[in-house]
Amino acid sequence: GLLLTSCAAWYLGCLFAGLIPKETITKPIANLQDIGKKPVLRAPDPKRQKCDHWSPCSPGSYAYRILSGGGTEKMAKICFEDNLLVLECCFTTDRFLPPFPLISVINLPFRVIECCVIDSTDHSREMVTFIKNAPEGSLLLMVTHDDGSTQLKNDAKKLVEELGSKEIWNMKFRSSWAFIAAKGFKLPNDIQTEKINHSDKNNRYGGWPAEIQIEGCIPRNLI
Repeated sequence: GLLLTSCAAWYLGCLFAGLIPKETITKPIANLQDIGKKPVLRAPDPKRQKCDHWSPCSPGSYAYRILSGGGTEKMAKICFEDNLLVLECCFTTDRFLPPFPLISVINLPFRVIECCVIDSTDHSREMVTFIKNAPEGSLLLMVTHDDGSTQLKNDAKKLVEELGSKEIWNMKFRSSWAFIAAKGFKLPNDIQTEKINHSDKNNRYGGWPAEIQIEGCIPRNLI
């Protein structure tokens, strides 16, 4: 009787195994195994902020970020309200390294009105004219890549100094420099407006200065 019962049980098991789909059995078993496991907590993917800020600007502010060039491959960038102004209207394709300083003029409320790439070896006077022609109530965002100082005349430096720069007279050959200024109104004292870094033959760029950046949030109600 025991032998017959064992044979019958084995036969019925094989029969049911062939008739019942595999998923019907494996899913409940997998669910039972998951009950004993500790839950895995996963942090949500970080939300990207305007101009790649770590923390968002308030709804009543403009986000900006200015990055100088680094070496021959990392190009300078000017970002305002998540718009890469350099890429939109300033780079040219006929030269591997565009001449710098580079200036973007933004008329508030936010509207890019003009960008200009200044070749400091030839066109210091053009830089003066460009800045003087920028309308009142506008922002000027400036950055260098390669050399922005060798042929930059004193009248251009004085004009940038009048805009609030404290480092324009300290620029040396291939210094990295980033600056944001307001024409016709005053920027808050607690925002980062300028930074400079000089070339170093011992760094990874071999004579080129390392890239620098400034960023912050500008209140919309300044003008």
